[in-house]
Amino acid sequence: MTNEEIFVKMAVDSWQQQINATNSTFDKLSDERLMDEVSPSKNRGIYLLGHLVAVHDRMLPLLRLEEANYPELTPIFIEAPDKTIADLPPVSQLREQWNAVNEKLQNHFNSLSPSDWFTRHANISEEDFIKEPHRNRLNVLLSRTNHVANHRGQLAMLVK
Repeated sequence: MTNEEIFVKMAVDSWQQQINATNSTFDKLSDERLMDEVSPSKNRGIYLLGHLVAVHDRMLPLLRLEEANYPELTPIFIEAPDKTIADLPPVSQLREQWNAVNEKLQNHFNSLSPSDWFTRHANISEEDFIKEPHRNRLNVLLSRTNHVANHRGQLAMLVK
C-alpha cells in the first residue's frame, strides 16, 4: 500500500467506527428518550439525530458524489435551532434516513480511489484549490468524523 492508500484507509475506517458507535448509541435510545434534552436547555436527541442526517446528506453534494436526498431537513436541523420548529419529522423516519444516507455515503466512499480523496470538494473553486490543496474531500471526511463523534458524546448523555 502507498502512503496515500494507508492514510485514506485510516480516515475511512475512523469514519466507519464513529458511525458504528453512533448507531450503537441510537440503538440504546427509544424514540421517546430522543425527545429529551441531552442536558437542561440543550438540544434534544431528536434534533441531534435530524441534524446528523441533514449534515451527512449535505456531504453528498459537498463531496461531489450526488445531490442531497433530504434537502427539506436543512432548514429544520441546520438553519434553525432546536425547539424553534414545532413540526419535526417522526423519529422513525429520521432513523431510516440516518441509515440510508450513511449506507449511501459508505458505498460512494468504497468506490473512490485514494487519489479521488485528494481532489477538491464542491465549496472551493478549481482556481482556489490550486492555492489550497488541503481543502479536499478527505479533509471534509475528517471534519465530519469529528462532528459525528462530538454529537455522539452529547447523545450519550441520554443513555441510562
